[in-house]
Amino acid sequence: MKITFCEMQPEHLDQVVEIEQASFPTPWSRQAFSSEIKNKFAHYIVAMSGKQVAGYGGMWLILKDAQITNVAVHPDYRMNGIGRMLMLELMRRAVLMGVDRMTLEVRPSNLVARHLYTTLGFEKKGVRKRYYTDNNEDAIIMWIYDLSGSGGGISACRNIERGLKP
Repeated sequence: MKITFCEMQPEHLDQVVEIEQASFPTPWSRQAFSSEIKNKFAHYIVAMSGKQVAGYGGMWLILKDAQITNVAVHPDYRMNGIGRMLMLELMRRAVLMGVDRMTLEVRPSNLVARHLYTTLGFEKKGVRKRYYTDNNEDAIIMWIYDLSGSGGGISACRNIERGLKP
């Protein structure tokens, strides 16, 4: 399976919204994504398998910080390393844009995502109480402070296709 990355475009939105709805209890709307891809502080990418959007991710860039807004993989493509590849690609692009640090929020119950973020060098730095409105679950705040250094996982970008199941 070959995965390529490109900037999210309006023609991707139907597939992105489908993935969003399959992935989150309070999904973003098509209009939210449409606004985000026009936002000069936002940067959204899609992982493509041929003409199919296999996953997507986004971040806001503010000064030297990047805030991951969302990352999701289509249910048919999960457990193939695409989430890791998306995160590595977002991290790589952030470094190229001069960003030093990256943060995100994750549900304590999302063990798969928490494991991924930890293996990429993110560390728990705080909690936002009752952050998620669907069930009032807290959010774990995670940071990585040296994206271009050895702790950021950026060197792994060279091998992001390795480990994909055929």
